[in-house]
Amino acid sequence: MLVTKRREILLAGFATLGVAEILLARTGGLSFSPRLIAAGVVALVVLAAGAALLRRAPDLVLPLLLAAAPFRLPLDFGRHHRFYVAVAHGGQLGRLLPLYAVLSICVLALLWDAVRGKAVKAIPRGIGVPAAAFLALASVSVLWSSDTMSGRSLLEFFLLPFACLVAVGARAPFPQRLPRTLAVVAVALATLFAIVGIVEAVTHRLIFYSHTLAVSNTYTSFFRVTSLFRDPSLYGRHVVLGIAVLVVCLLLRKTNVIAAAVLIALLWVGLYFSYSQSSYAALFVVVLAVTIAATEKRLRWVTVAAAVLVALAAAGIAASRVVDTSVRKATSDRSRRIELTAKVFRHHPLAGVGLGGQPLESQRLGGGHAPLQNFVSHTTPLTVAAELGVVGVLFYVGLLIGAAATLLSVWRRQRALGLSLAAVFLALFVHSLAYSGFFEDPITWLVLAVASAYLSGSDTVAPEPEVRPAAAQ
Repeated sequence: MLVTKRREILLAGFATLGVAEILLARTGGLSFSPRLIAAGVVALVVLAAGAALLRRAPDLVLPLLLAAAPFRLPLDFGRHHRFYVAVAHGGQLGRLLPLYAVLSICVLALLWDAVRGKAVKAIPRGIGVPAAAFLALASVSVLWSSDTMSGRSLLEFFLLPFACLVAVGARAPFPQRLPRTLAVVAVALATLFAIVGIVEAVTHRLIFYSHTLAVSNTYTSFFRVTSLFRDPSLYGRHVVLGIAVLVVCLLLRKTNVIAAAVLIALLWVGLYFSYSQSSYAALFVVVLAVTIAATEKRLRWVTVAAAVLVALAAAGIAASRVVDTSVRKATSDRSRRIELTAKVFRHHPLAGVGLGGQPLESQRLGGGHAPLQNFVSHTTPLTVAAELGVVGVLFYVGLLIGAAATLLSVWRRQRALGLSLAAVFLALFVHSLAYSGFFEDPITWLVLAVASAYLSGSDTVAPEPEVRPAAAQ
């Protein structure tokens, strides 16, 4: 699906993936009763009707995918539930049901066009090949995974749907107004999340939360909010993405200064109450990088000097915390998780322990009886190394290089779009160094799809004229 230009291979690829999803669901305990089959037929008719409407307005594919991408309903699926589905407990990632619905409609619309003879767009090889290689390795690794249930869940609910996301999004139309539409949707989503977070901070009442967070908020002097998510760090990540887009538009003079400043202030207040250090770090790095890329030379030096001072101050604060307590306590047990994950990699260096197997292997090596959630590494590069080995790390680096090259190509042709996509991707990457979920976040793959659609679309936005960078005036 990701590398072909032939209609027959594309159709066969989607058919194969559909069969894979059905088999994974059966492995997870889904039984196809007559009632469920009837519900599936009704759902298919509704989705087909949506696809028919979408074919009349194909420019909405990417905006609809973006609008649905962040929402994670706190549901869990499996045979251990009476009705196969139940409210998730323990802080698991919620399922992306709104995205699955929109994505299904987009897939049906694409297949409909392909069957009717419409030409299949090629996805740039800088994205298609490394993405296909990484997803293929992750899929095959379930065969030797130490935790096949987790590996199956990651495939069924995240990686395979995200392969569809890239295959569909990268072939979507890219009209002239699309960059502005995507920016508006991204900022609107972040603003919604921030407003809900601020209301939660004022009322001290959360909409979604895990038991661990509830206990933490009870016994700490600060109250962490989650907005429409179950985890403060996941909430903080999405607010940072909105700020990143606004900063790019502000520095490149693509928006009103006062309006942008007000929105950034609002988003910052919402982000503050997440108390997510990983989100703060991602915001710091992204604003620094965007400022260096979008401003003139004098302001770049001022920015770098200020960043060095802030980094030294942060290092001093961190050092003082370590002096007064243990490294494990100062890092909220992150140091121990990293040590155990590194040990898993040393024991399985070539091909790792398979997709989803890292937490279970870390638990075994740690010799503890704490919940499995307490052994998630929260460091994506280490997780990749532990689960996919050296081969997986090479594929992971190849995907990052391909993404960087593709985003650079977009930047050279359309500066605001390219820099916005690069800022969002950088924020996700930095955040994933201290919080898991880089490949499990649909925004990661949507960035690649948008960049690919811009480069491969026949109705692509024309290159913008050169604009002098914002100056310190």
